[in-house]
Amino acid sequence: MNQQQYDIYYAAAIQTDFPPLRTRDGLGERVERLLALAESAIVGYSPFFDVRLLVFPEFAHAAPIYSTAEELHQHLAVSLPNEHIDKYLAFCRKYDCYIQTGTFLEKTARYPGHVFNTTLLLGPEGILSTYRKVNPWIPWEVHTSPADLPDYDAPLFPVVETPIGRIGVAICYDWLFPEVLRALRAQGAEILVRVSAYMDPWGTAEPMNWWSLVNRTRALENQCYVVAANQGAKLANYPPFSWPGGSMIVDYDGRILAQAEAGGGERIVVGPIHLAALRAERARREGHDTMGHLRSHAFDYLTSASRLPPEAERPTIEGLKARIRKSRLSE
Repeated sequence: MNQQQYDIYYAAAIQTDFPPLRTRDGLGERVERLLALAESAIVGYSPFFDVRLLVFPEFAHAAPIYSTAEELHQHLAVSLPNEHIDKYLAFCRKYDCYIQTGTFLEKTARYPGHVFNTTLLLGPEGILSTYRKVNPWIPWEVHTSPADLPDYDAPLFPVVETPIGRIGVAICYDWLFPEVLRALRAQGAEILVRVSAYMDPWGTAEPMNWWSLVNRTRALENQCYVVAANQGAKLANYPPFSWPGGSMIVDYDGRILAQAEAGGGERIVVGPIHLAALRAERARREGHDTMGHLRSHAFDYLTSASRLPPEAERPTIEGLKARIRKSRLSE
């Protein structure tokens, strides 16, 4: 496929506010609503600019409302790809765009009983990458980290070359680990996508506002654009958690280019991605080049024993709490 290369285009971070699904039977209706939001972004803004990248939040399809992997597997987990992915791909071909899906709770025959928190990067070409959350929000998320599986041989941190730039993604809590985003940057990522469900009080409100703080820091320390879609579900949907939205686009110097107002509810926020400017800055700069200036030999903590040793068994809340307690003994 001979696709146009885009030096300047717009990204849309689309946040959602859905009630919880109890079973996977409601996924079809949910996907239709997500596609309607995507279409409104592309068509509505078409007199002004080209929206080419659309990002949805974590749990846009289904949230892990059950406390065991067995229940998630039984009621909500799906195999990927599936008929829902087919609909997204048809949309990408129709509009020549790219979609970073909201997460699916994924099951796979290769790892029976395990459930992954998974997002796909889709484009006119097809499925471009599969990312499974490496750092589940433990102890409450009983998804399996692919890093804990000894025979997992797919890339943990895939980066994809596309006509709209080199794209890498990480999910929500992953972003509190600078190593995750540095691993994407080391593979040439230019756009870091955050698919997130970051809740109060660590969301958009001061005095913490971790949402803005972390997004801006990861952007500037990796000299990348950040497109961050946050969940906007209200407290009534998922007590005790409320998700304050604030979806944003940040440039490679940590400037917020666009941001949805804080608060729950559906929102679409759009902002520019200027690839040519990013590439020129990377080529020109001698100062503040934190990748080029990195003295990797000075940091040995990553090659020492893992603080949280891998555990190939299906996670449970009590088992995760025990692993956390054990990890503290190494501090």
